[in-house]
Amino acid sequence: MEIKLVSRDDAELLSKFYTDNADHLNPWEPNRDPNYHSYESWVSRVNDRVQVQEKGLSAYFIMLSPASKEVVSVCNLTGIMYGYFQACYMGYAIGKEHEGKGYMKKLCLHAIQYAFSNLKLNRIMANHMPRNTRSEVLLKSLGFTREGLAKRYIFINGQWEDHVLNAIVNA
Repeated sequence: MEIKLVSRDDAELLSKFYTDNADHLNPWEPNRDPNYHSYESWVSRVNDRVQVQEKGLSAYFIMLSPASKEVVSVCNLTGIMYGYFQACYMGYAIGKEHEGKGYMKKLCLHAIQYAFSNLKLNRIMANHMPRNTRSEVLLKSLGFTREGLAKRYIFINGQWEDHVLNAIVNA
């Protein structure tokens, strides 16, 4: 599998990934405008992401299948803060047909290494809904520690969802 930072050439790949996996990812995502994952929307979104990525304020990784050159999974480091905090949030998604094969863990490990080595961050936070046991298992396997529970944390699918707060620190 190939891992790379998102570039301006990836809008079509990301549009296809999210469109193909809409039903699979829907339980974990906010409600979106019907055109949110259109190619045109992704062109704009990727341009914005590349700009903040170039400033060191985010890092958007994709894992591509070497055979099909399609996106298998994504992992994003966002909200990067420097100074006294030196932290970010990590989010991720994997295509339905690729679950359970270790790809998500491989991509997240790459992003964690990048955050600690390249960006020199001290802390990565990643949160999940309590019923998302796959994310819970993934984060534990990556070395994240549960730090608490945030009630009514994010508005997902038309309702406020609690989230388990997790973090890993640079040792």
